[in-house]
Amino acid sequence: MEVAINDITEVEKELAIQISAEELTPHFEKAYQRYQPKFEVKGFRKGKVPLELVKKMYGQQIEYDSLDTVASDLYREVAKERNIHPIGEPLLVDMDYKRGQSLAFKIKYEVLPLITLNEYTGIAVEKLAHKLTEQELEEEIQRLRRANATTMEVKKVEDEEHLVTVDIQDLDDTGFPIIGKRRESQRLYLGDETMPGELKTALRNAEVGAAVRVQYGSQHGDHAHKVHMQATVKKIEKIQLPEFDDPFVKKITKEKVTTVVEFREQVKNDLENYWKERSERKLVDDLAAAIIRRHDFPVPESLITGIINRQLEDLKSRLPNKKLPAEFDEAKFREETRPSAIWQAKWFLLRERIIEQEGVTTDEADLEKLAEEKAVQTGIEKNKLLEFFKKSEESQRQVLSDKLVAFLKSRARITEKVTEEFF
Repeated sequence: MEVAINDITEVEKELAIQISAEELTPHFEKAYQRYQPKFEVKGFRKGKVPLELVKKMYGQQIEYDSLDTVASDLYREVAKERNIHPIGEPLLVDMDYKRGQSLAFKIKYEVLPLITLNEYTGIAVEKLAHKLTEQELEEEIQRLRRANATTMEVKKVEDEEHLVTVDIQDLDDTGFPIIGKRRESQRLYLGDETMPGELKTALRNAEVGAAVRVQYGSQHGDHAHKVHMQATVKKIEKIQLPEFDDPFVKKITKEKVTTVVEFREQVKNDLENYWKERSERKLVDDLAAAIIRRHDFPVPESLITGIINRQLEDLKSRLPNKKLPAEFDEAKFREETRPSAIWQAKWFLLRERIIEQEGVTTDEADLEKLAEEKAVQTGIEKNKLLEFFKKSEESQRQVLSDKLVAFLKSRARITEKVTEEFF
């Protein structure tokens, strides 16, 4: 058997194998035996046709049908002998079989890149610390009041605290309705900051039964266009906010908090914790990005595709019937998600390499600490969690990743910047 490995790229290889007729014989013998029970020949019971008769009558067909299996077996054999560790699924790209002479085929596969570590400690990175403002606190309390609001049907809009149910008909540039572009019973909240200003203004003093025409500009990435529509008002509801008082606080917290003063302090603490967690995630992302910028290496396509596929499956799992809508543009999703997938793949590969370089490991003490933390959060008995974590490779990988992040942060030059801006 002749074997050659060709480098297509640093991470993509091509394995070329050529095997003689004599070397093929044992592979074909196995194939004959696999197929023998399937054949029926007059004068013999099914599965009892003599092997030599099977070879004579169906040998050529069996050989051609078994070529993919033979190629797969030979590939695994060579991969083991040559210590090849492919990632993703190998791909048969070429096959040439001359019966009675030889079989030649090529298989493409990917491998992990060889990463030479550059700078990953002593990196300067800025940590943003959000300063909570009184306005932000008031807006959060207002949001909670709105989430617990009631509505009363009215005839006319008086302010932004209204829900307006409309039928929307898209129009062409000349003002004629576009067939198939009608959306009925759309419920619009006029206080929504994402609503186009022109639409909000048109509905600002609308009455039930009114039909208003609206035109505004819309931007999607690099594409900009004009939107023309007619909105027919079917129903108007005034939002009635509950009083922000002790009874309201008791109701929404189920008596866990009893006074407005306590509740404001709790909301403040919740917001501050939210921003601390967000600041921490951003710091880790910025540190990872800084390390990635210092390392240039190719990423195997199978890793990128795998990450995108998992994101698609996650998206499906959160949708009704676990299916994507008919109008979902999967090709566009893959294109738009690709840069993020490349980033994630690079960070995964670098993280694994640094873990190896620094000898970061997990032990039972790490898992016990995790079990203690999760027991407090979930109420599940610590020992049960510990036994689960010991068997869970995913949990152990997460602990390992967390230890690496802690190591990198301890070696980084972090400066803090306090800001009222959102990030």
